[in-house]
Amino acid sequence: MDSTFAKREQGRLLEELSEFLRIPSVSALPDHAADCRRAAEWLRAELTRLGCPTVQVIEGDGHPVVWAEGPAIPGRPTLLVYGHYDVQPPDPLDEWTSPPFEPTVRDGCLYARGSADDKGQLFCLLKAYEAVLDAARRPPLNVHFIFEGEEECGGRVIFDLLHSEPERTRADAALVLDSSYYAQGIPAVYTALRGLCYAEISVRTLQRDLHSGSYGGVAPNALETLVRILSQLKGPDGEIRIPKLYKAVEPPTRQELKTWKRLPFDKAEFLRDEVTGQALTGLRKHSVFERIWALPTFEIHGIRGGFVGDGAKTVIPAQATAKVSLRLVPGQELAKVEQQLVRTVARLAPKWADVKVTLLHGGDPVRIDVDHPAFRILDEAFLAVTGSEAARLRSGGPIPIVPAPGLPAPPVILTGIGLPDDGLHSPNEKLDLAQLWSGIEIFGRFLELFAAKGGPAATSPPRG
Repeated sequence: MDSTFAKREQGRLLEELSEFLRIPSVSALPDHAADCRRAAEWLRAELTRLGCPTVQVIEGDGHPVVWAEGPAIPGRPTLLVYGHYDVQPPDPLDEWTSPPFEPTVRDGCLYARGSADDKGQLFCLLKAYEAVLDAARRPPLNVHFIFEGEEECGGRVIFDLLHSEPERTRADAALVLDSSYYAQGIPAVYTALRGLCYAEISVRTLQRDLHSGSYGGVAPNALETLVRILSQLKGPDGEIRIPKLYKAVEPPTRQELKTWKRLPFDKAEFLRDEVTGQALTGLRKHSVFERIWALPTFEIHGIRGGFVGDGAKTVIPAQATAKVSLRLVPGQELAKVEQQLVRTVARLAPKWADVKVTLLHGGDPVRIDVDHPAFRILDEAFLAVTGSEAARLRSGGPIPIVPAPGLPAPPVILTGIGLPDDGLHSPNEKLDLAQLWSGIEIFGRFLELFAAKGGPAATSPPRG
């Protein structure tokens, strides 16, 4: 590939990415459905410009999937490239230094919602592909692209598509850029992903809100009841008090523990730069890496109920709701954890309260086999550009195509160009531009190396 591509084209590439980031494709908010459509159409236009003979925007019961196939290269391997164009809501807006959908460069970083998760990384793969096209706009291998718009909200469109058309997953490997380096200068690939059980717990204790001056002390308070239930689901030591939850957990291997112990780690820097708090919580008998990678977690994401406006309104709330999630680890199954959560909440609920658990979305944890030759090829690309091979780590959340349950699954390479302090899902999300430029070179090299060393495709030929 032309190793000067990214440096030579920086101005154009930055403007293209900024145009993509200006689209507020927030998948969780119905008011942004048209914006999600715009982001999909942006990708359609870009993939067409890159010379893909097959480009589709595939509809479903939600935000569309974008599918594309590069020119057919007989006798060369096939790589499936995944990314997502949807982003998290930008709230709280008052904590952003610059508007979330007005990309701004400061101190060598590009600040915008989606810059790291995942538009910037998706863009990196598109530009790596552009960098290896020959004069006839042909890549060195077969590349299929699948980009979805519901990764951040747990939608079903991509699952429904791949279940109905499993041939789309036939490839010699799948490449996913939706993660980060372990630290500056230390790239990473991921051996496991935590699963997710996301739910809503609702409580109703009265037919209507009541005046606390008249009924305080006798009327059951929905917010108080909800808080009591939540406080019993996790103890102050961080232990989740759901019976049998930990029983299925597969502990990390000795090799994993050895690898994690060798990683450079400064607790003070971790607190200051990533956690941005004063202390670490959780099961202290386990290391920080075990707590964030190898153990299930329970978190409360938001509580709604009663009066929270300016001034005073002395009501006893009739109803209250909490958004909660459990992160699952290898050995656990989403369906079983959902049942455990529902049963535990039912046991904790007072008989005089109407308490309901609504299961919203989730995914099973997965292990990833990093012994496949594709990972050695990626190490070669990382080594050539960064001087370092990738550390073998675990990651925090599920990605729909890793792997799609019940489908033929190619080896999945989960990696990324982000940094731990990029602020994913938070105000002032950013992408270090040096990471973007080097990422284009790294993955351009990977495409060329995989074309030469990945072996001829043992899968069906490209569909286009």
